[in-house]
Amino acid sequence: MKPVPLARMSMKKEDLYDLTKEHAQFCKDLWEKNNVFSEGPYTPWVTKETGRTALTFPGAIGGGNWGGVSFDPNLQLIFANVGNNGQWGYLVKNPNPNAKYAYDKVTPFGPGNPARFRFWDPNTTWPCQKPPWGEFFAIDAKTGDIAWRVPLGSFPEAEAKGVKDAGTPNLGGSIVTAGGLVFIAATVDSKFRAFDSKSGKVLWTANIDAPGHSIPSTYMGKNGKQYVVIPAGGGGFLQGPTGDSLIAFALP
Repeated sequence: MKPVPLARMSMKKEDLYDLTKEHAQFCKDLWEKNNVFSEGPYTPWVTKETGRTALTFPGAIGGGNWGGVSFDPNLQLIFANVGNNGQWGYLVKNPNPNAKYAYDKVTPFGPGNPARFRFWDPNTTWPCQKPPWGEFFAIDAKTGDIAWRVPLGSFPEAEAKGVKDAGTPNLGGSIVTAGGLVFIAATVDSKFRAFDSKSGKVLWTANIDAPGHSIPSTYMGKNGKQYVVIPAGGGGFLQGPTGDSLIAFALP
């Protein structure tokens, strides 16, 4: 079957990532104290009474997610970004059937925190498994083969420690232009990027006010110039900074 799975589908304890001593300890404790197990993408959820905790890949905000794909009909390439984000947890009986949620205080992150069961350190949002953490793909629509794959996003603090090309969690999609460009924000590093459609090479990067967890738009202005627009709202499930900007860039 083609294409092959684009996102991580399984996890073993030996895949825990030791980026720093503190990061390694957090992830090791998360795994061991919660008696984590993972059996692939269809890992069953179990009740708390079993004393075990299920870990699934992709998680609730992992894989391709809501951003969807973009398509270049001339090149016959499909562009898809994925976040390798896991989800861990177990089933808890709701003591109040009329309540909307039943939270169990098992972690220091507190009830209602959307990052509570993400498979990452909530202080850094660095995932607990080995990279890549975020990737961007081009898939040949005629053959199903992967034409290219590149890391998507960066953690400056991780890069300073020698971790290159790891990518980041990301939410949001891409847009393709007839001129051979693919634009995407999506990442937690508050950047907007343009890739070469044929090669996957990053041609341009711009800092934006907050992560662009959205899909870019393009339009032709009255002045005859083409613009690409990205909402930079941030926040949400990936814990990034927030903003309220709508940023437009003019193509040369």
